[in-house]
Amino acid sequence: MSLLCDLQINLDHEFTFFVNQDLMSEYSGFLRKLIKQSNKKKKKNHKNGRIIIQLQDFPGGPEGFDLVSRFCYSNGGGISIDVSNVSILYCSSQFLEMTEILCSSNLSLRTEKFLEGMFYWSWNDIVSCLKSCEQVFLHADSYGLVDKLVFGVLAKIAQNSDMSQVVASSSTSSSASASSMSPETAKNRSDSDKRSTSRSFSCKTSNEWWFDDMSSLGPKIIEKLIKNLGAFDENNDSLVLTRFLLHYLKTKVHNKSNNKLEYSGLAYTAVQGVIFAAKTAFSCRKIFWVLRVLSGFSISKESRTGLERVLGEMLDQAKLDDLLIPTGGKRDKGFYDVDLVVRLLKVFVRNCSSAEEEDESLRIRRMGKLIDEYLREISPDQNLKVSKFLEVAESLPDSARDWFDGLFRAIDIYLESHPNLSSEDRTKLCRCLNYKKLTLETCKQLAKNPKIPPNIAVQALKSQQLSNEALPHSREDKIKLNKTRNSRKYVEEKPILLRLKGFDMPEKLVDGFEDDIRVNLERRHWNKVMDHSEKVCKETKSEVVSRLIEMII
Repeated sequence: MSLLCDLQINLDHEFTFFVNQDLMSEYSGFLRKLIKQSNKKKKKNHKNGRIIIQLQDFPGGPEGFDLVSRFCYSNGGGISIDVSNVSILYCSSQFLEMTEILCSSNLSLRTEKFLEGMFYWSWNDIVSCLKSCEQVFLHADSYGLVDKLVFGVLAKIAQNSDMSQVVASSSTSSSASASSMSPETAKNRSDSDKRSTSRSFSCKTSNEWWFDDMSSLGPKIIEKLIKNLGAFDENNDSLVLTRFLLHYLKTKVHNKSNNKLEYSGLAYTAVQGVIFAAKTAFSCRKIFWVLRVLSGFSISKESRTGLERVLGEMLDQAKLDDLLIPTGGKRDKGFYDVDLVVRLLKVFVRNCSSAEEEDESLRIRRMGKLIDEYLREISPDQNLKVSKFLEVAESLPDSARDWFDGLFRAIDIYLESHPNLSSEDRTKLCRCLNYKKLTLETCKQLAKNPKIPPNIAVQALKSQQLSNEALPHSREDKIKLNKTRNSRKYVEEKPILLRLKGFDMPEKLVDGFEDDIRVNLERRHWNKVMDHSEKVCKETKSEVVSRLIEMII
């Protein structure tokens, strides 16, 4: 028995195999060299006994060496080569130098012949073979096996897709036909389509049928695929490949066992593709989705800045829930990522300043309504600082809001949710309001609000008086102003004298009289309020406000 097992193979100091050295050296040139060297040392030292060989990083570990030893002991007939083990056998044969020089039908030659038929394999077989390469990736890559299998995958994709669309730039591949697909996946495609959502990139077109199957592979193999297509890093101008990368990364982002650094190259490539095709192929909502997904892979500052620039330029297309992005565990800074919204607003305002005046006005007013709505949503957050609230509110110019009522409601919610704010902070919070752009009804609410500092209430009321003194004098402007300020109840009331029986006056003339009367009433009303406020200015602030409120009511 000792003569038959005169060679001891130690794998990574963990696994041991006892084999016959003559039998193994008959097939392996690598082991033959090591055995000869060991025999020479034994003769010099006059030692007999078993030869011990240490092997590090053997392809496939003990499983791979077991397959090789069975091949040698059965004279090449003890194993069956298939798609599940050909990767390990090929790499093991290359590692041990099992060439046809030693044996006419050695393992290396047999695995190479098997791989030559990959173009006749089914789609599932070639994907399965690529999957098995992951456990011997370094060896498979150095021996060229990964490239061979990647080319086989691309050939299969080309057989069932328009390859010009896959590798073409986004400007020429934004649309795809919906006909051919892999035979193995055709029957399952309708079910996968139903599972797709509006926020994900579903695999519906003929150029995307392979997305789900390829998503089962590791990042190193996907990286080889993209590199072979010449679309890695900044070279990515293919919409189909960009969609695949986003689909692939979406399936990996929530897997905590994955090393996210392994995906950094793919994430960067996806970012470049999105930036390249953003304005023609991606909506604002989808780019927000992209940012959420790729943020899970610690993308570089450069990549994030690029995505934020694209988002900021189309921010007026966003919806409220697009802006509500969690901070990702940094709750001490607030539940939502307010800093991101501020950065996007800066890009948006900068972009609007270079746009046409009419288009700029529409976009920026739309943005004003969205941001007021956003502030009302985030105001209850206990970790939202006054400085952050103001940073968002003041990111837009004054022209973004026709009226500041929406912003005041956000302030009111914030004050209600933060009852322990100091008087200084409450005063500071109100600095983002333009009191002249508050409707009369809102100004009343502000003055009666006990959470608003009295000096702020006085400023608001005084600003109302000044704005009313500056009311337009032309009849057309008066009519326009009255239609806009539809929240003023006293404006809606009709003067009694013009409605007495027996006075048949033309409607146009009636409207003219009514406008003049309303303007005069408004002026007198506020003059009376402010005159009285000056008389009691030496009283306490709370008494001033209460008197003013009583006069308003």
